[in-house]
Amino acid sequence: MKILAFDTSTELLSVALWQDGQILSNDCNAEQQHAERTLPMLRELLAQAGLQLRDIDAIAYGHGPGSFTGLRIGCGIAQGLAYGAALPVIGIDSLLALAEANGSERVYACLDARMSQIFHAAYRRDANGWHTEIEPGLCHPQQAPQPAGNGWIGVGSGFAPHAAALQQRLGAHLASVDPTRYPHARAIASLAAREAAAGRTLAPEQAGLVYLRDNVALKIGEQPRK
Repeated sequence: MKILAFDTSTELLSVALWQDGQILSNDCNAEQQHAERTLPMLRELLAQAGLQLRDIDAIAYGHGPGSFTGLRIGCGIAQGLAYGAALPVIGIDSLLALAEANGSERVYACLDARMSQIFHAAYRRDANGWHTEIEPGLCHPQQAPQPAGNGWIGVGSGFAPHAAALQQRLGAHLASVDPTRYPHARAIASLAAREAAAGRTLAPEQAGLVYLRDNVALKIGEQPRK
């Protein structure tokens, strides 16, 4: 099975190619250039593998939560590629991709959502795969839901700007924290391969996104004081 995967949910743009358990990948800090850089990076990855789009079995993408603009760009690219090559799509949760990349059994995933908020979720892994302990959500770090028990591994960019608040709220439950992690297409490809093997794919027109936030901008009166 061959799956072409990418993630545009954060400033780290990543692409990956799953080939029967082997993964090729690349990434870069795209800043605001996801629209310009994603397709060239995907083409380069296919060329490196000696493949064309028609050789791929499915297109996988990070469906959020994350950057509003980045997610829309990613979904549009996934649909365009899938329509053009008559391929199914697989949307993967960005927070679950964080957990998958970490490799621990209990992961508290947290992404910076801007506007003084975080995207969060907690996952537990056993022999049957990942189980959601805390559903993906959006909140202020002071209100982050606490997982049951101790020994959780905190991962994600949300732990960088909100370190003090999250340590106070979650510190007793966390064994360690890695604030340098971002969702990556390597993890998305691995998760998507399992979804595809189970027959859980979508037609291109069914591709969707998980925003978690209705408003993408704060009014002046709603902005935090400096």
